[in-house]
Amino acid sequence: MDRMKWENLFSRKRYGLARLEQQEAGRSHFQKDIDRIIFSNAFRRLNDKTQVYPLSDNDNIRTRLPHSLEASSVGRSLGTKIGERLYHELKYIGIEPSHVGDIVQAACLAHDIGNPPFGHSGEDAIRDWFRKNADRDLLKDISPAQLHDFQNFEGNAQGLRIVTQLEYYLFQGGMRLTYATLGAFMKYPWTSDLISVSTKKKYGCNVSESKTLVKIAAELGLIQRGTTAWCRHPISYLMEAADDICYASIDLEDAIEMGFMTYDEVFKIFGVIVDLDRIPELHPSCQGNDLLSRQLAIVRGRAINVLIEGVVDTFMRNKDDLLMGNLLYEDLIKACGGEVREFIELAKSNAKEKIFDHPRKIQIDKVSHARIETILEAFIEAAYNLKFQDDERHFSDRDRYLLDLMGNHQPQAEWSLDRAYINVLDFVSGLTDKYAANLAKKIC
Repeated sequence: MDRMKWENLFSRKRYGLARLEQQEAGRSHFQKDIDRIIFSNAFRRLNDKTQVYPLSDNDNIRTRLPHSLEASSVGRSLGTKIGERLYHELKYIGIEPSHVGDIVQAACLAHDIGNPPFGHSGEDAIRDWFRKNADRDLLKDISPAQLHDFQNFEGNAQGLRIVTQLEYYLFQGGMRLTYATLGAFMKYPWTSDLISVSTKKKYGCNVSESKTLVKIAAELGLIQRGTTAWCRHPISYLMEAADDICYASIDLEDAIEMGFMTYDEVFKIFGVIVDLDRIPELHPSCQGNDLLSRQLAIVRGRAINVLIEGVVDTFMRNKDDLLMGNLLYEDLIKACGGEVREFIELAKSNAKEKIFDHPRKIQIDKVSHARIETILEAFIEAAYNLKFQDDERHFSDRDRYLLDLMGNHQPQAEWSLDRAYINVLDFVSGLTDKYAANLAKKIC
């Protein structure tokens, strides 16, 4: 039976480089991955991209940036603990426990890097625009495979494009991350055609990066599951678990800030996994909501520790299945069972009911959705007019102004529409919330 090998899965080779890079003194190959991600433009823009609440005036509400940093902290703990458990297997290939922690930390830092402005509402808006306009002349010359990607736009796939193509070394390896980090980053190592022929709802690679996916899978020795599909890197499950832990436990605090949930409701959820009767006494000057927020921070920290230990134990129990690409569950949280799974599912169900289905949140999402559609309509039309300016359509000063705004993403007249529209999406998905809001207002 096929089985992946740790020596391949922890490859130090860098995508975009033919040779193995020499390790620097005092800094591992994987720590360099962390640094490259943190100092990138795409990562910095996460500071003004929605985590849950678009364009909130409350500075305490998390954006994608603090969420990614918090997930990376949990991910580092998960990876290091797994590295310690696997020490005797990994020491022969020169992998230390801290290296595994670095890999998961890097993957967590990058896991949301491809998300458009306004969070999931932004993703939905891009998909909806391409679906509603499929019969227009603007899209008639787009290849079916490329149109399918546009109509199912996925931030995970855009993230792979950013880290392997767009940042730093443009179309020469991008960030040139190690293959180990890229494997841990890829939550869905398959292309979009699978979402129409299977139960899979997400994908991690656009048709434009399909050769990149093949190369990564070959270097890591991932087990192939279809023409353009491979099993996941075992360490990617730790990245996913770190994201789920933060999403479930920390977004609840933001719900209190926004007035969608009460402290009592959130404490009740944490009571599934933490003994609330053992919260230590705090300084007597702490009163009211200040006291409650400090107590909640303590409870949240204890809950995260319980969740981390549960995920680590579950990973080790399922290690052989993970190496054969045969985990029986969708993710490690479900495989954990017990109070870990109960807490995460309870937190997520409450988030859906109290946050995502809240009328105020829905109204904000509708406005955000409309802004993205306004921007896409204008820039796609400008790119189309550039391509066919010698025919019946007129390339206007407005079109030129819009395309000039795209900077190095600006398409050229001789390009195919596929390539031009990919660049438009590179630009639009890279916008911050505030810039997108202002741009939509200018266009209107």
